[in-house]
Amino acid sequence: MVSQAVKSCTPRLRADATRNRELIVAAAQEAFIEFGADAPLDEIARRAGIGNATLYRHFPDRRELIRSVVLAVLAKMAAEADTILNEAPDAFTALEGVVHGAVDWKVGALCPLLSEWMDLAEPDILAARDRLDTVVASVIDRAQAEGSLRNDVGPGDIMLIAAQIARPLPGASLVDHQYFVHRHLQLVLDGLRAPQRSVLPGRPSTLEDLRERCAATRAQQS
Repeated sequence: MVSQAVKSCTPRLRADATRNRELIVAAAQEAFIEFGADAPLDEIARRAGIGNATLYRHFPDRRELIRSVVLAVLAKMAAEADTILNEAPDAFTALEGVVHGAVDWKVGALCPLLSEWMDLAEPDILAARDRLDTVVASVIDRAQAEGSLRNDVGPGDIMLIAAQIARPLPGASLVDHQYFVHRHLQLVLDGLRAPQRSVLPGRPSTLEDLRERCAATRAQQS
């Protein structure tokens, strides 16, 4: 018979393991943004406040850790965007919240992680991307339907803007860059309001265009 003491310890052990995993994923996201996918695993363990053995117990290889970071960020972004869409007073306010949120989640750092390390056709990755794509497209469709967003832009245009603005200039620290990010992003968002004052070259960019760009980057690097 299992003793009562052992039974009472089991939920605590599971809770500790879950908490450690969350700490590792959060620390890894931060380190990957700062150093790229080759961020030292020892540094990730240090930032998470756990030992190296604990990190390797949860994530035996770098690819699995990167996969967990990507899935966590995509899921949190989709959930946050869905909440914003349901609570914002109008569609353009929702769009502003989603785009600023994408910058806070450092969406620009996801493209190299996806293109270099992930199988984009993997069911979990595909499902997470599709959920985020659906919410983002809904925000943009509503803003264009209400007449507040210019009608010659697509989801790919807007998410690429957010990704590019979120990435610091070469030699600039992430902390220094963050001071300007939301200021510059708001300038761009104001330029997206309807009625548009200029004719854009090319065609609206889709989220599929972004995926193809990531795939092209991966092919060039392989």
